[in-house]
Amino acid sequence: MMPVNMPLTADPNREAGHPKARARHFYKAYGLTIASQIDLPELEPSAPAPADVLITVGPIDLPKPSPQTGTAFRFEPRQQYLAWQTVGAFLITDACRIEVEPAPDVDDALLAFPLLGPVMALLLHQRGLLILHASAIAVGGKSAVFMGDKGAGKSTTASAMIGAGHRLLTDDVVALDLTEQPMIVPGFPQLKLAADAAAAFPIRQAEIRPQVHAAIDKMQHRLRGGFSSEMVPATRIYILERGEKAAITPLPNMGALPAIIKFSYVTRFGRPALVGDFATTHLRQCAALASQIGVCRLEVPTGLDRIGEAVALIENDLAADNRPR
Repeated sequence: MMPVNMPLTADPNREAGHPKARARHFYKAYGLTIASQIDLPELEPSAPAPADVLITVGPIDLPKPSPQTGTAFRFEPRQQYLAWQTVGAFLITDACRIEVEPAPDVDDALLAFPLLGPVMALLLHQRGLLILHASAIAVGGKSAVFMGDKGAGKSTTASAMIGAGHRLLTDDVVALDLTEQPMIVPGFPQLKLAADAAAAFPIRQAEIRPQVHAAIDKMQHRLRGGFSSEMVPATRIYILERGEKAAITPLPNMGALPAIIKFSYVTRFGRPALVGDFATTHLRQCAALASQIGVCRLEVPTGLDRIGEAVALIENDLAADNRPR
């Protein structure tokens, strides 16, 4: 992981005495202390402390998206720029600072969607972690990572696992520390669920937050329990597919590596995001993960009433894994 050499402080000209000064909030997520001028109730609050990541609000002197394109992305070794015309612009610098310029009339709740999704994923990637677009659950000292195409049911399966008594590690952005054995770094206690999945697998002690935009169909469920705050060894990756019955099929290494690359978060932005040495590093990380943990195809029966069959298979599969940790 990329070290932070000194405590971060905000530009005093942006805070003290500035007419648009914002309060600074402190949070914990992904093993980092985050000081943010954006309100992020999704994250766990923390006492004020030297920050690993500083999030500030202010103008960003880079081209904004046109109405025709809607987005503008720029990737450099020390800076990454992501901008959406309807939400705002985000500039990541040195893997420890995020500057945010909101679009007109956009509030913090909507800013949080890209900020805690692709923006945070890129920052963690720059800090040396391997990032998967997935959900992860802690199961008795082991873990299950769920990957798949959009609509495959990653968060739904994670919710069913929580309902069975297991604990959420992270949803949407799965960060793995490969320094020694692959370890999943816990994110924050939130799960995004469609209404039918939320009704089928209600999470105890969860706060359902108001919908922030009509185009966002999933609701945010802020967990008050059922969250694992400690790193857990990565045990198994399940690639979700629909099937007639629940089934688990191990993939050979030659099939596992392409799957991990496909569902790694940075590949969503294409080859331009792998600037400098990151392309080589990323391939090495994906290959290391594929060689060290089991990657399986998990067929999940169609219909929410049958997802329990998949949960039972996952539990049995993990219980049978006796590899040394």
